Amino acid sequence: MPLIRSILIGVVAASCVAAVTAPAAAPAKTAGACGSSGYAYAGLAASRRSFGISATLAPVTSPQVVSGHVAAWVGVGGVGAGPGRTDEWLQVGFSGFPGSSSLNLYYEVALPNQRPRYHELESELAPGTPRKVAVLEVRGRPDWWRVVVDGKAVSAPIRLPGSHGAWSPTATAESWGGGTFVCNRFWFRFTKLSVASTRAERWNRIGAAYPFSDHGYRVVRQSPSSFAAGA
Repeated sequence: MPLIRSILIGVVAASCVAAVTAPAAAPAKTAGACGSSGYAYAGLAASRRSFGISATLAPVTSPQVVSGHVAAWVGVGGVGAGPGRTDEWLQVGFSGFPGSSSLNLYYEVALPNQRPRYHELESELAPGTPRKVAVLEVRGRPDWWRVVVDGKAVSAPIRLPGSHGAWSPTATAESWGGGTFVCNRFWFRFTKLSVASTRAERWNRIGAAYPFSDHGYRVVRQSPSSFAAGA
């Protein structure tokens, strides 16, 4: 589940979309409004480099996955973000797959010149189940990161070469069509979005962030530190 490409972050940074007020329930679905055979995203990109990102994530509805997968995550890095423009990232969040109305909690790490590794932490989670998730750099250990869920570390320290002070975090929902043009449907809510300052594990509000969305998917801002995303 690759992170959004760095070039897209640069594009959305050039245009800020006005925030709107979201209803309490998921916005109405529009038949045929979405569709992709590859990756499609809807989320926020932090405007400044940070040393971690945290949010409380919750699936609002059961995912309807025709092909591929859906996901919602917070993370750092991306395609071409590692040394020598290699792929390098770390993300944690929910995933959903065809044939299931429940979700999984996972984290994924991509190291330079290696295939991404997907780690499942929980399965069969019902819609509405919240998890506070974070990735952050380990205090006093530049380039070493860990994954945290509900305040507890769920991974060993992970070395991401060249990452110290290099990345602006992302919080996003994601759909992948698996090579077939489909409309995978979902809604996820992100609340209490925060980023780690220069002192690791000292959290601040995410502040200025740039929304982005691919055709048919939407970001609905609910406050400066929360949003819903889906189709």
